Amino acid sequence: MPRSSLPFFELAKRWLLTGIAMLLLVTLSLGLSAAYRQSRLPVGNPITDGRALLRYALPIDNQPVRDLQSSLEDIANQLRANRRWSAISSDISKAGSILSRPEKLLASVPEAQKPKAEALIEELKGQLTAISNANEAKDKNQISLERSKALNLVGDLEDLMVQKFPYEVPAEYSNLPQLKGRATIEMTTNKGPITLVVDGYSAPVTAGNFVDLVERGFYDGMKFIRAEESYVLQAGDPPGPDQGFIDPATGKYRAIPLEILVKGDRAPTYGITLEDAGRFREKPVLPFSAYGTVAMARPEFEPDGGSSQFFFFLFEPELTPAGLNLLDGRYSVFGYLTEGKEVLEKLRAGDTIESAKVVRGAENLVQPQAA
Repeated sequence: MPRSSLPFFELAKRWLLTGIAMLLLVTLSLGLSAAYRQSRLPVGNPITDGRALLRYALPIDNQPVRDLQSSLEDIANQLRANRRWSAISSDISKAGSILSRPEKLLASVPEAQKPKAEALIEELKGQLTAISNANEAKDKNQISLERSKALNLVGDLEDLMVQKFPYEVPAEYSNLPQLKGRATIEMTTNKGPITLVVDGYSAPVTAGNFVDLVERGFYDGMKFIRAEESYVLQAGDPPGPDQGFIDPATGKYRAIPLEILVKGDRAPTYGITLEDAGRFREKPVLPFSAYGTVAMARPEFEPDGGSSQFFFFLFEPELTPAGLNLLDGRYSVFGYLTEGKEVLEKLRAGDTIESAKVVRGAENLVQPQAA
């Protein structure tokens, strides 16, 4: 089994640079039709916040809570656009209008969870007042802080709306651990702590494998083997000749399939890149558009050859524009960094994962049934 480190990144980087250059040439020489822009380029501002991407990826169907989230997310756009206080006021007003009709939010919450949901809605109302007060004071930092708190509450409310795992994983992967939900991982590195959330709703096999390895202590003491500034940071290659995890139960290399959930699909696509499937214009639910995107490394020409090696994608807008990323659909994204960006920025090849542990969501890991 060839190492899943240097070859695929070099090829991917060439794809990125070549693809962007080709896009620029086509744009300059031919122009882009309105229809092509709508199908190929992102609508609005691409989302580059991992927490926001995780919120939008939850398998729920409640438009009011999505509108609530969108209004609060938009405040960040207004803060970046020279502090548009009136636009922020409009976002606050929209959010307040939604919270004034709690029955529409509660409609998607199971009966047993409604008391928690009602308490969250009340907290959100208070948080919205705090955002409004900060906006009146034109305090950009305080607005950002209070908005983040509000969005955390929205995320908790949305979590309560998930009533069951939304699909069946193909039986051929029943021999692999699966994450039927989400899990939060804390990694302690020699440069400091980082936190990531892995998403089993979008990548149950990939995320399940990762959580299983974390719980086994597989990554403890392991070094980062590759780092490219503004590109990737990779780990998960065990010492010795093995290039992935050898399952002690079978004595064999645990191979993890390429797993990608496309927006609009009910379940992931397995074993084939979106390009090879003729779906290169479609967008994954978990894209490579946030700093600290967590994805599975694999041998260059083996879609189902991943195992234990993973990488953080160090989003760089000039190289990999959000919404137009040539890594999307070619590698399995299974989570995002949620805390410790300043630590991730410092990590280099040779640095160490001192420990990794599951701090939330371990109960969502489903182990294979013994034969």
